[in-house]
Amino acid sequence: MNATSSKLLSAAEASAIDEELFQSFSVDSLMELAGLSVAAAIADAYPKSSHMRPLVVCGPGNNGGDGLVAARHLWHFGYRPSIVYPKRPQTPLFVNLARQVEDLGIPLLHEMPNQMDEQHDVIVDAVFGFSFKAGGLRAPFDAIIPRMKSSKLPLVSVDVPSGWDVNDGPAGDGADLEPDVLISLTGPKLCAAKFTGSRHYLGGRFVPPSILAKYGFAQPAFPGTEQVVRLS
Repeated sequence: MNATSSKLLSAAEASAIDEELFQSFSVDSLMELAGLSVAAAIADAYPKSSHMRPLVVCGPGNNGGDGLVAARHLWHFGYRPSIVYPKRPQTPLFVNLARQVEDLGIPLLHEMPNQMDEQHDVIVDAVFGFSFKAGGLRAPFDAIIPRMKSSKLPLVSVDVPSGWDVNDGPAGDGADLEPDVLISLTGPKLCAAKFTGSRHYLGGRFVPPSILAKYGFAQPAFPGTEQVVRLS
């Protein structure tokens, strides 16, 4: 699954590409495809035989929606995930995503569990995406992200490690998340150049060639029916 990607996307480019995709895809269909990619990458990096109990930490935006979808797919893959979802938007899309995981019996928690490292095998950071503006975390994520940082469990970040500047990467103040696995969506962002973990995946097997050409980037070939390709 190893491959290379030709270009790193700025925050402005990533936002523009999303706007282009929204012209032909609904938000929920893109979220479904992205979340499936995330689940597939997690299953490749952390098989259920050794990491049956993922803890998926979801923010209130689209990155959190990707996490909810990923948790649902992981359940269908045979994992037994739990979700931390402290701020729940009341729009129909997010209400339905929460209901879908609750219907499967997936625990939907309001805060990080006290015995996190004993009760789980891997943490999935789906808190903030490329729209995050660096410069201070607000409650409750000002407490949640340090908990993820202090855990000894392996950490998977979705698209952009939460708290990183999308263009510049980590602040370098010692409080930054240091994920073991990064799952870029559509294309790796500029901050991915600062990623030092063991595995970097790309998900996004839905971007039309016209958008790739317009923004001057390429995706590596996705093998067979794979939803992700490993970049490193």
